[in-house]
Amino acid sequence: MQTALADFIKDTPEGKEADAILRSCVHCGFCTATCPTYQLLGDELDGPRGRIYLIKQVLEGAPVTAKTQLHLDRCLTCRSCETTCPSGVQYGRLLDIGRHVVDERVPRAPAEQALRWTLRRGLMAKPLFGGALALGRVMKTLLPRELGAKIPASTPAGTWPPPRQARKMLVLQGCVQPSLAPSIDAAMARVLDRIGISLVKVGGGCCGALPHHLSATDEALALARRNIDAWWPHLARGAEAVVVTASACGVMVKDYGHLLQHDPAYAEKAKRVVDLVRDPVEVIGAEWRTIAPMIAMDRGPLAVAFHPPCTLQHGMKLHGAVEEILLALGFEMTPVADAHLCCGSAGTYSILQPELAGRLRANKVKALEAGQPDVIASANIGCITHLAGGSATPVRHWIELLDERMLGGERAPNA
Repeated sequence: MQTALADFIKDTPEGKEADAILRSCVHCGFCTATCPTYQLLGDELDGPRGRIYLIKQVLEGAPVTAKTQLHLDRCLTCRSCETTCPSGVQYGRLLDIGRHVVDERVPRAPAEQALRWTLRRGLMAKPLFGGALALGRVMKTLLPRELGAKIPASTPAGTWPPPRQARKMLVLQGCVQPSLAPSIDAAMARVLDRIGISLVKVGGGCCGALPHHLSATDEALALARRNIDAWWPHLARGAEAVVVTASACGVMVKDYGHLLQHDPAYAEKAKRVVDLVRDPVEVIGAEWRTIAPMIAMDRGPLAVAFHPPCTLQHGMKLHGAVEEILLALGFEMTPVADAHLCCGSAGTYSILQPELAGRLRANKVKALEAGQPDVIASANIGCITHLAGGSATPVRHWIELLDERMLGGERAPNA
């Protein structure tokens, strides 16, 4: 693709990166076949190729309109197009650059600005979010049906073993997951403790993905630096990894090296952190020889439908890894059509684009429930919460299922 970027951006780091990405696109259109919004809307501008053209026009100095902003807003950033693309176009990074430029030039309506500000502040403030969630659970039956469906039931965390092992790994504490599903990190801690690794909380918080995808770049980078500062002393003392149990957060943390590459104080630290970030499936895969003899195969049959989050299969390229472990645990894996397509959660997308998110969820739930599973498993808190709001089948993180299948594992109340 030929480019002629405008003076305002062509010599900046973002402009040089965008130019290289644009030039790698060969217009083939393979991406449209795997784009969820193109599948729903059938509009070229609601597919990756059309959005690439829109971003190209913006960066070349063409007028920026609310229509441009709308089509970029509709993108889920699922990156399914990246998995499909034969040319390796880094669409997700191009979209971040394009959205930032567009949002600077097209003012949003006051109500929309207020909603986005509230999402950034409310979801990242743990006491505020936790309190609102607790109140929502109490008032759930009085809320509108659609709002009530978004509020998950409370699940006990269970025990978190003390940091007693010689080997240690750190855990990203995140922002919403500790309130929505404290059982996930606790299950990871128990699994690791049984094989001689302590999972340790050391501070930090939100990974930065939420403000990053809402074009609050400076805020996202500040959160990245805060996490690095919290982890760095422990990594220096020998902690082996930073475990991120939400795959959406994992993709963000694994991108710290890129996001902070021009920060002289953090560039090298960010690279080191990225080298040590692990999704649970990477940790379990590396330790499988120790874990395998500890699996209790007498817990009864269980049919599982697995939803691989886009951030796991397209962002981190770990497609199929969790399914292999679930099969090794003795679960019956039910078939799921179009497993590569997004469920519609996508961070704040289900709130900002509820109609499209609802259609995507309905399609995904239908595919997941077709095999009549006993449980739906996933690897990201956003997907888990979103799917649970549209399905009568229990939806859980796969690490909880592993925890229950290990000798000495804690059983969930409904297991």
